[in-house]
Amino acid sequence: MACKYDTLFIICAQLCSFLLLLDLAVCQKLSTHPHQLGSDPNPSDCTDRWIHIRRLPPRFNLDLLANCSEYPLSGDFCPYLANHGLGQKTHNRSHSWYRTDPLMLELVFHRRMLEYPCLTSDPAAADAVYLPYYAGIDSLRYLYGPDVNSSADHGLELFRFLQRDETGAWRRHMGHDHFLVMARPAWDFSQPPSNDPPIWGTSFLELPEFFNVTALTVESRAWPWQEQAVPYPTSFHPPNLSFLEAWLQRVRRSRRATLMLFVGGGGVSATPNIRRSIRNECENATAAGNFTGPGGGGEYGFYGGEYSSLCSIVDCSNGICEHDPILFMKPMLQASFCLQPPGDTPTRRSTFDSILAGCIPVFFEDQSAKSQYTWHLPEDRYEEFSVTIPKEEVVFKGLRILDVLNSIPRAKVRRLREKLMEFIPSVVYRKHGSSMSLRTKKDAFDIAVEGTLRRIKSRLEEVSAQ
Repeated sequence: MACKYDTLFIICAQLCSFLLLLDLAVCQKLSTHPHQLGSDPNPSDCTDRWIHIRRLPPRFNLDLLANCSEYPLSGDFCPYLANHGLGQKTHNRSHSWYRTDPLMLELVFHRRMLEYPCLTSDPAAADAVYLPYYAGIDSLRYLYGPDVNSSADHGLELFRFLQRDETGAWRRHMGHDHFLVMARPAWDFSQPPSNDPPIWGTSFLELPEFFNVTALTVESRAWPWQEQAVPYPTSFHPPNLSFLEAWLQRVRRSRRATLMLFVGGGGVSATPNIRRSIRNECENATAAGNFTGPGGGGEYGFYGGEYSSLCSIVDCSNGICEHDPILFMKPMLQASFCLQPPGDTPTRRSTFDSILAGCIPVFFEDQSAKSQYTWHLPEDRYEEFSVTIPKEEVVFKGLRILDVLNSIPRAKVRRLREKLMEFIPSVVYRKHGSSMSLRTKKDAFDIAVEGTLRRIKSRLEEVSAQ
C-alpha cells in the first residue's frame, strides 16, 4: 500500500509542476516579458515572426495529463511526464539523455513555445497562432478508451470553443493562421467520419472545420496541404553547446565495426516483406560464414577487412527499446549503415536515432522520409547523406542489400557520414532553457516554427489573392 501511495505522490508532484509551469496565463505575460522562461532577452527582428498562443481551457491540455494511466492498451505514460515531457533521465548523472516518449512531443513543443522570443498577446498582431492542444494524448480515449465509437467527434469540442472564445482570432483568417502539433502519425487522425462501424483512428484531420489549420505531425500523408511532418523526438536533449559538440566528437570518432544494422521488430511472418528479407539476409550471411573477420577473405572483401561483422540485429519487439536508448545507440555508433524499412507506417523513430548516431540511413521507399520531412531534411539532398534501395528489388527480385552497400566506395561512405552529421542539430530537440550559445544552432523546434510561419504566410497570400 505504501508503494501505491508513493507512486501517486510522484505523479501528483509531476502534475503540479506542469500546472505551475504551463499555466496558460503565463503565455500572456510572456508577450511583454518573453525572457521570463529563458528565451533570448534581445531577440532579433520579429518581423513576420510574431506568434500568439491561444488560451485554451485545461481540458484541452493540462487536464489530459491527469489521465496518464487510464489507457492500459496504449501503456501508462505517467513516467514520461517528467522534465516537461522529456521523461526521466537515463541515469542520475546524465545531462542530455532522457527516456523520451514520442507521445510527449506536444508537451515538449508547448514548453519550448513558452520561451519563443517573438510572442504577442494580441492575435491581430500575430503572424501565426499556436493552439496548445494535446491532440495525440486526447486521441487515446478514442483509440483505446471509452469513446472508441465516437472517433468522428474528435476535435469538434475544440472547434466550438475556438468559435466562441476570442471570436476575432479565429474568424480573422478562418483558421488559416492557426497551427498545432500532433504527436502521432497523421494516419491515426484520418479515419473518414462516415466509417460505420469505425475502424482505426480519429477523424480530426478529416473534419472540414480544421482543413485550414496547419498540423505538424510526426508523420504526414502525401496529399493534404495542411500536414507537415516534423522529426520524432530522440532521447538526446542537450542543454548547452558543449554537450552537443561532445556528442558530435563521439560520433565522428566512433569505430564502425559493423557494416549494417537493423534495430526493430517484425520480419518473422511467412508473408514476403522487406523486414523478413532483412532478417533472412542478415541471418544467412552470418551463418554461411561468408565473412571471416578483419583481414579475412570470404565472399565479401569489405574494404580490406574494415568490418568485423556483416550484419547485426537489435530485436526491439514488443517495444522493449522504446525508452531505453542504451540498447540501440551503442550498436548504432558501431555500425556504418542503419536499415530503415517501413512498418505499420512509412517512418520510424529509429530513422532519427540513426542520424543522431551518424549511422547512414538506408531507406526502402521515398515515403519513409524523403517526401515527408522536407523542412528538416531537404528532399533534394538525400543522396548526400543516405542510401535508397527499392524494397521491391529486395523482396521480389532477390537484390542483396549487402551487395549494394559493399559496392559503395569507402571515400563515399566517409562523405555520406560527414554530410549526415551536419543534419544532427536539425533533428534534435534541445532541452528547454538551454544556453544562449546552443541557440545559435537551429534545432528541430526552430526549423518547425520557421517552416510553419513560411507556410502560413504563403497560404494567407494565396487566400487574399482569390
